[in-house]
Amino acid sequence: MQSHSQFLKIFFAFVVFSASACSQPEPESSPAPETKVTFAPTAIDQMPPAIVGNGDELEGMNLHYMQGDSATTGYLAVPEGDGPFPALVIIHEWNGLSDRVRQVADDFAAEGYVTLAVDLFSGRLGTTQDENIALITEANANMPGVIANLDAATAYLRSRPDVTGKVGAMGWCFGGGIALSFGLDGVNHEATAIFYGRLLDDPTALAHMSHEVYGTFARLDNGPAPEQVEAFEAALRSAGIENDLHIYDEVGHGFWLRVDEDAETRSAPALDAWTRLKAYLDRTLK
Repeated sequence: MQSHSQFLKIFFAFVVFSASACSQPEPESSPAPETKVTFAPTAIDQMPPAIVGNGDELEGMNLHYMQGDSATTGYLAVPEGDGPFPALVIIHEWNGLSDRVRQVADDFAAEGYVTLAVDLFSGRLGTTQDENIALITEANANMPGVIANLDAATAYLRSRPDVTGKVGAMGWCFGGGIALSFGLDGVNHEATAIFYGRLLDDPTALAHMSHEVYGTFARLDNGPAPEQVEAFEAALRSAGIENDLHIYDEVGHGFWLRVDEDAETRSAPALDAWTRLKAYLDRTLK
């Protein structure tokens, strides 16, 4: 079994492999007035527009949520209405905070969540594998800084009068592994959702998790491979942590965030994963 310290040490090596297959101070916000996203939850047979390639013009706003750090630029999407709403921190992939992730933030706001898409790369966006590797190398070398970034995002959301105080975290690949690490090492929050991210099979370390864990994975993936998901599930059960994990057949790494790249194969599993995610967020955050 791996200790949590070992988990952090090998985290970088995993990300390079799998991604290539795929009391806080008051924050400083941008000077633009806050915009709102139209409340429009998906129907029972409908996926969020962003993941099927139908994301619209961005309705949120940039946000500097870390005091004194103007380079770190997150993206805030707020539902219309007075709330209070539950909140989400969403964590980008290995290339940084892209418009696809910003559109997903808008989609979660449309579902009724104040959503902050964090920036772990100080405003930078990788455009090649080498650039992406350089970005995650830098992040991996400063994991305490990564956790502090997410703690600041959570503190900002909880400071808002339109937030209930309940906050969840979720991410994809690099971001999925970071979400798990944040669930173990960060300030307490109420939900962790992992999409094909780096996993852990040590029940002692996982016992630090304070809430149910959601996970969506792919059978045709090596990062994590199905047997790693099964070991993670067994460790969660041994640690007494409730979980909703599922491995989808006939799809590979990255299938959920980009359904439009192979709609025929990815649509059915992606819809099921979305239905499970909505139910999970309902029971943990609402």
